[in-house]
Amino acid sequence: MRVRFGAVVGAVILLTTILAAFGSSPSSGADRRTGTGLSLGPTATFSVPGVTVSGTPTQYDKVMIRRFGSASATNVLVLVPGTLAGAADFDIIGPYLAKHVPNLQVWAEMRREGALEDNSMLLKVIKGKATVQQAFDYYLGYLADPSITTHYQPLSASQYGFVDQWGLAVTMGDLNNVIELARDGGKRTVILGGHSLGGAEASIYPVWDFNGQGGYENIAGIIGIDGDAGLASGFAGSTPITTAAEATTALTNLEAGSPWLDLLGAGLPWITGPFGEVGALAALDEPNTASIFEQFPLLPAELKPSVAVTNVGQLGYDFDAATSPASLALIHATSGHLATTGSPPFGWVNDGPTPVQNIAGVFSEEPLGAIDWYYPERLSIDTEAASALTETPAASVLGLSLDHLSQVDVPMYVIQTSLGGTDNAVIDAAEAYKAASKIPSLTTENEAAVYAHLDPLLATASQNDFLQTVIPWIEKLPAYKS
Repeated sequence: MRVRFGAVVGAVILLTTILAAFGSSPSSGADRRTGTGLSLGPTATFSVPGVTVSGTPTQYDKVMIRRFGSASATNVLVLVPGTLAGAADFDIIGPYLAKHVPNLQVWAEMRREGALEDNSMLLKVIKGKATVQQAFDYYLGYLADPSITTHYQPLSASQYGFVDQWGLAVTMGDLNNVIELARDGGKRTVILGGHSLGGAEASIYPVWDFNGQGGYENIAGIIGIDGDAGLASGFAGSTPITTAAEATTALTNLEAGSPWLDLLGAGLPWITGPFGEVGALAALDEPNTASIFEQFPLLPAELKPSVAVTNVGQLGYDFDAATSPASLALIHATSGHLATTGSPPFGWVNDGPTPVQNIAGVFSEEPLGAIDWYYPERLSIDTEAASALTETPAASVLGLSLDHLSQVDVPMYVIQTSLGGTDNAVIDAAEAYKAASKIPSLTTENEAAVYAHLDPLLATASQNDFLQTVIPWIEKLPAYKS
């Protein structure tokens, strides 16, 4: 199930240096976050050449990877982020898995659109060369204060029409290049997983045809973290695209509009990134200061607590499933509650599996951040058409190569939360996938009653049922190299 529910509306508070191909450098965020209890451990970032897309400038024909663990490990877990999400989403589970699963390295992918972001002021804050307030003014403050003249320059949709082509064919081609590099000619075993939309991509890839070869031949297992594909009825909260007419209409509308998903519908598709990342930086660097958003007139009313709060209180309030609007279920975690004693501004009390400090640490990470500022709308269209993992008239119009469903023969693991568990969608989709293929075994974990959408990525390890159940599953894969 790809989690882009029709009910998701309103403002989302989810929120690089491009290196030479196959070059690497240490991650920038590890040292500054030691106070949070988070550590990336041995990491590197590097670029992987993507597929060549007609009309796309060559600098965008690549993806970025953050690697956790030892480069000499002969098993690689490739993780794909979800809708409006980026590589840093895996900054907790990636290092943990690399440390606790023998002979495993973890690669977190940042799709090609990550290169469209301007993270320059965020990086200055991380490096201690700018303040959180300066970052707020640069990305957001100027929208309400015209006296701020040095600020972020949003991309013009009219100059990025080539993004209309960045659908599943491009995404699968880029991902295949990553997996081929990870395989190293068969010297390494690759497991493919993803969260939310990334879980859908991880289940689509095995079915995809690459010059007569199914993607399943390149991997040893599939992991869906509150997301997968396989239901003919489509994803929860949305209607699948199945007919040629539906696909043609979707492409016509795309060409006439913006190439990027715009949840607000206000011509500000990028704003989700700065909202989330500046808020996380404020909570991390100035946790006990009054919320930087308190006087910001453009903050939606449903994200404003009824009492004065600190930066960390604001972040917890906006992400926690008990206080964040239902329409923002994509970013929900089970964290805690606002403090109720003492004097305002009030802070945050952790009493759930995901401490607010984990949210702050992950969503303040750059480069390769946790939020996809310019998520391609074409990818949404194509994924809706690929929900059943089979060829349809719509798939033909959109150029989707879904040819190998009946041949997929690798084990699968899925976990669902309160979001993916709506109508038991993630598990039902996985069971339908298994029934239509040769998947030899399916392991399912149902955490819908206790976990929100981000908990499998952000929960403390001792309370993270995803980590505790996926580790033995990985180690028991028949193709795993011990």
